[in-house]
Amino acid sequence: MSKVELKTISLEEIEALAVGAWILGTGGGGSPYLGLLNLRRLYAEGHRVQLMSPLDLDDEDWVAVVSNMGAPLVGQERLADSRNIARAVRMQEEINGIKFRAVMSVEIGGGNGVQALMAAAHLGIPVVDADCMGRAFPEAQMTSVAIGDLRPYPCTLYDPRGIEAVVTKVPSWKWMERASRKICVEMGSIASTSKAPRTGREVKDWGIHFTTTKAIGIGRAVQEANRRHEDPIAALLATEGGKKLFTGKIIDVARRTTEGFLRGSAMIEGSDADRGNKLVLSFQNEWIVAWREGKAIAMSPDLICVLESVSGHAVGTETVRYGQRVTVVALPAPAVLTSPRGLEFVGPRAFGYDLDFRSVFEERAGAGV
Repeated sequence: MSKVELKTISLEEIEALAVGAWILGTGGGGSPYLGLLNLRRLYAEGHRVQLMSPLDLDDEDWVAVVSNMGAPLVGQERLADSRNIARAVRMQEEINGIKFRAVMSVEIGGGNGVQALMAAAHLGIPVVDADCMGRAFPEAQMTSVAIGDLRPYPCTLYDPRGIEAVVTKVPSWKWMERASRKICVEMGSIASTSKAPRTGREVKDWGIHFTTTKAIGIGRAVQEANRRHEDPIAALLATEGGKKLFTGKIIDVARRTTEGFLRGSAMIEGSDADRGNKLVLSFQNEWIVAWREGKAIAMSPDLICVLESVSGHAVGTETVRYGQRVTVVALPAPAVLTSPRGLEFVGPRAFGYDLDFRSVFEERAGAGV
């Protein structure tokens, strides 16, 4: 094991991470708030979490990839416990006879952006500054490691009632999604999971790098703008090179929890420059397609983010409600997601929409590996 530089993450950075991860969640991944409360308590008890560069991993290192799986609405109802995600990681070590060098989140978006920190506080290992999505997605095969055709198993699932489950082998990533989702539904549509262990070489080749730092930077930009009484959405767009899509008021929400997902749509009545128009957002945990007057103007894998117009904080698919004043923005997706193979996994057709992907950021569409 090579000696590497580790950076202790401050509580102030964790607060910023929660804000930034919620924005990168594109409506899903679950609210980071309960995870943030866990980390505040862990830090008050003396725990500290360290961050390491993915480039500092040795090729033979083992990295745990963690997440909460399930419907975000259920995540609001079941309080988070950091010991659950740590147990899912320990299960992987026991099953595979390995010792993890570090832990990372499967997705930086939403509550899963802080899950790795929660696990690391108990496990005493660092967090890798990387993830497998660069945002949030609802299904197991919607990751950079699946795009890279890496092994999808085994996956461990843990429920706080003491239910432990392992998916030991599947023929494909989609089968991993189907099998683990069924277990998750039986656990109450939410479970702590540790995905297939990744080697340091795999993380270096297929991880989406420095996304924890990115989320912290986004959170800081929004927080600083609010402190200065400046426009936080303008600060976010300037920081990330994003585009404003629509501004208005939520006038209708339809959602249902089914098969371990939160599905539905939200309608926004335009204000200011968008007065007289309506925008409809379709979601499956995350915002997937934005329709303006029946025409798709933004779609996955571009990040569609719904933000409170005043604070710039994210609005989740489980928390969106009538009367909210919101601004919808798009942020660029990691290049691996917009590649031809990436679009097979995370493009609009992967969600059942008969649409050819057209990026809000035209020059980025089709770029990448």
